Amino acid sequence: MQTKVSPVFQVFERQHTEAKALFLVLGKQIKSKKCIELLGKMEFLELYCKMLGKIHFEQEGLEFDIFSSFKRLEKYLRKVHHLKLVERNFLEQERKTKQSYKSYCQHLTKQKKKLYNDTFDLVVGSSLKNWEHLFIEALQASKGLKPLEISSAIHQVINEELGFLQLEMKANLDSNALKETFDALKTIIMLENLLIHLGFNPIFVESIHGEIKALKDSLKPWYSNQLSLQSLTHFVAEKEAPSQKYLDWIIELKSQKKVLFSQAEKQAHQLFSKILV
Repeated sequence: MQTKVSPVFQVFERQHTEAKALFLVLGKQIKSKKCIELLGKMEFLELYCKMLGKIHFEQEGLEFDIFSSFKRLEKYLRKVHHLKLVERNFLEQERKTKQSYKSYCQHLTKQKKKLYNDTFDLVVGSSLKNWEHLFIEALQASKGLKPLEISSAIHQVINEELGFLQLEMKANLDSNALKETFDALKTIIMLENLLIHLGFNPIFVESIHGEIKALKDSLKPWYSNQLSLQSLTHFVAEKEAPSQKYLDWIIELKSQKKVLFSQAEKQAHQLFSKILV
């Protein structure tokens, strides 16, 4: 008798199909929008594999690193996303100040060209067998799974993320901690949605979900500012005599960072005090 595949695999299958289609599109031309869409799909696929690893960890020799062949691509897609955020902030700065930042624009264009070429080479140099292998491995690992096993694995991953947040709450939050908090919140949201999809009760009540989303939304502009500040600081450091407008822009970004950081830090402590024991 053939072992049944868990209904949760349907979610993986849909995400895998959509991700593979985006991958094939990028094999013709690299576009930031498609890269960002694919990154979101791959983050879910990686999380699903992590969940399977929690379920099958006791099997001898089963490391469950079935997502490993995609990690380099995921890294480059994230770089494309980051550069897009920096580029968006640059265009907004030009619009707002009505000034031209020609040398920085050339710097970003050069950076973008290299990144897009490297990403394209990585995509066209990848084998579709990797996608087939990922699908088959996930399919096999999803057979015979009981609902409670899945729920338990999801709870385990969420508890790990909460454990990380617990450590961050005890220490002073810095930029790196806020970035990792953002990643932890994304993971929690994805897994809570998966629990609800499977018919389980979510871990957190609706009001807490609202606060989680509010903090995540506050961290987006903070992170975008952080990336722009890093990019511009690196650009200016390579100049012997940078124009004053670039120095003024750095001062402005630092001022914005303080405000955004303070807001996110306050929200984080308020949320953590409610969800962490």
